[in-house]
Amino acid sequence: MSETVQREEGAQRGEALVEVSNLKTYYEDGGLLSNEPVKAVDDVSLSIDRGETLGLVGESGCGKTTLGRTLVQLETATDGEVLFDGTDVTRLSGDDLKNWRRNAQIVFQDPQSSLNDRMTVGEIVREPLDVHDWKEPRDRRQRVRELLETVGLREEHYYRYPHQFSGGQRQRVGIARALALEPEFVVLDEPVSALDVSVQAKILNLLEDLQNEFGLTYLFIAHDLSVVRHICDRVAVMYLGNIMEVGPTEELFEEPANPYTHALLSAIPEPNPDTDKDRITLRGTPPSPRDPPAGCPFSTRCPAKIRPEKYRDADDELWERIEVFQEILRERQRADRSLSERARSLLGMETRFSDIEEINEEVFGDV
Repeated sequence: MSETVQREEGAQRGEALVEVSNLKTYYEDGGLLSNEPVKAVDDVSLSIDRGETLGLVGESGCGKTTLGRTLVQLETATDGEVLFDGTDVTRLSGDDLKNWRRNAQIVFQDPQSSLNDRMTVGEIVREPLDVHDWKEPRDRRQRVRELLETVGLREEHYYRYPHQFSGGQRQRVGIARALALEPEFVVLDEPVSALDVSVQAKILNLLEDLQNEFGLTYLFIAHDLSVVRHICDRVAVMYLGNIMEVGPTEELFEEPANPYTHALLSAIPEPNPDTDKDRITLRGTPPSPRDPPAGCPFSTRCPAKIRPEKYRDADDELWERIEVFQEILRERQRADRSLSERARSLLGMETRFSDIEEINEEVFGDV
C-alpha cells in the first residue's frame, strides 16, 4: 500500500476521535393506534479514542446497530450530537456530508446481502472510488487490486462475482470496500457472527492487522463476548437504547458494575461443564422501546433492585409473584388493541382487557 494511507504519527491514543453526546434516534411510524415513537437509541453519550477498538454488546433489539448506523449517518439522529474530530456530523448535508463519508465507513453483518450479486468484486470495491471521483480510472483499478491483496484475496478475484466466494471471502470483500477511501473510523456491525469459528479467527486477525497498519478506529458491535474480550480495548454495554456501563475490557469482565452486565457475562459458555458457575437468568423480556420504564431501563428485570418498603417483609416467593403480576400488567397495557376494542372501551363496554380476576387467581391463588 502507498504511504499516503498511513496515519499521522502525531495522532496518539487517548485523543477522542468520536464523541457522542445525548444522542437519540427515534422512529416515528405515524400509526393509527399509537403515536409513540420507537426509541431505538435513547440519550446515549460515549467517546471513542483515536486508534482504539470500542466493543458494543447487548441483547438483540437493544439498539446497537442503529447506534452504529447513526454514527456513520446512515440513520438520521433525532437529537444530540456526534462530534467527529470536533465537527458535529449530524448537521452536515450535501457536499459536506459526502466529503465526510470518506472518513467513516461500515462493514455490515451479513456478507451475503451486503454485496450486489450483479456486480463483480472489482466493481463493488471500486464503487466508493467512483462515487468520490478518486483520481483516474486506471489508478482506481490499481487501488482495488492493492486492497484485494491487503485483505488476503488474489488479483484474479477482481472479475468474479460474490456468489462465487465463501462467507469469509465475501466479508473480506466488504472490508476492502470499507477501506477503499482510507477512512479513519470504521463501524464493524457483527462482522464475524455469520461465519464459521475457524473463519472468524482469520477475519479478526485481519482486522487487527489492518488497524495496526493504518491506525484505524473501530466500533465493534457483537454478541459473542469472547470475541469482544479478544479484540476490544474498552466495552460499552447497551440495553433498551441506553448505555448501561463502559469500561476497560478486562476490568469490565472481571468486575462488572451493572447487574445487567453481570447477567450477560454469566451467559458465556464454560468449556469445563463441571465449573461451579452461577448463571443469572433474567425473567421476562425487555420492555417495549415505545414505552420504556421511568428511571433505570433495566428496572423491570433487575435481580438486584431494592424492594419498596411495604414489601420488605414478604418472602421471596411472594415477591417474585408480585413482580410477575406487575410484568403481566405492563404487557397488557402495551398490547395492541383493535379499533373495535378501543371503541368498546371508550363506551364502557367489556373487552378482553377488562377482567384481571383470572390472571390474579393464577398468580396468587395458592398463597
